[in-house]
Amino acid sequence: MSEQLAGSPGPHVFVESLDDLVVAPQDLDHLAKSLRMRDGDPLTVSDGAGSWRSAAFSSSGVLSATGEVSFVAEPESEQQSTIAFSLTKNSKPEWVVQKLTELGVSNIVALVSERTIVKWDDAKVAKAQSRWERVAREAAMQSHQVRLPSISGVLPALEWLARPDVAIAHFGGPAVTPAVRSIAIGPEGGWSSTEVEASASMVSLGSTVLRAETAAVAAGVLLTL
Repeated sequence: MSEQLAGSPGPHVFVESLDDLVVAPQDLDHLAKSLRMRDGDPLTVSDGAGSWRSAAFSSSGVLSATGEVSFVAEPESEQQSTIAFSLTKNSKPEWVVQKLTELGVSNIVALVSERTIVKWDDAKVAKAQSRWERVAREAAMQSHQVRLPSISGVLPALEWLARPDVAIAHFGGPAVTPAVRSIAIGPEGGWSSTEVEASASMVSLGSTVLRAETAAVAAGVLLTL
């Protein structure tokens, strides 16, 4: 996040174009009714791809620009952060996506591991993908992000763990260092021996046993410090 954006007054919202500041109906409803914004109130807008500008609210949904377009440089590939997490039950995946987005994690990946209890068909995967993207968008607005995270899934864990840049969170591994940019989190039952053997490296998230969703957020914190 740009320091200049972090200090800007008012809420933050995404628009399709920074040359045509039209707010989506659901966002306009949130700004006007939930946040009680009035015409002329300050806020910031972003295109979700790294650019943003300051603006003034309008109940018509068409905002007025009050500042020039600023661009927050794309992080170098070695500075991007990736968290892959094994699917958990109920609404926990949504919570993980929300918190990782708030932290500023660049890439979020959902996995199905050998011990994953949740079994989804293609229709459920597509529905979940759409819901996660919506959750990430809302979280990015709340945390004043200028770039929406990439969300991928649902991928087989063995396929993901074979990547040379991925480190699995596992007891016995070394502490996370700045060189680690991608961490994979196992399910509640832990990684299988096959998955551990398939991984290129491992890291430790501490000396206590964390729930899968807590481990994902802890790893996100370590990668975005």
